[in-house]
Amino acid sequence: MAEIAVRLQPRARRDEVVGERGGAVVIRVTAPPVDGRANDALCRLIAKAAGVPPSRVSVVRGHTARDKVVRVEGVSPPDLRASLGL
Repeated sequence: MAEIAVRLQPRARRDEVVGERGGAVVIRVTAPPVDGRANDALCRLIAKAAGVPPSRVSVVRGHTARDKVVRVEGVSPPDLRASLGL
């Protein structure tokens, strides 16, 4: 299991992992921050990059904030960072 700090930017032009800033991974998603759609898009993007089912990825802190902590089950922290291109 790995947990990673994320800075989410909703309503972007495309879904992408931008890089790292201030100890958090900057991720952009096209979904708006309404009804949890940006969080769902974030979880799907991380799951696809890490090669795990979306059900194994969850937001554990910061559900309504831009700064979040995301938990990914079944992946080690170094493997998660490598799959995100960090």
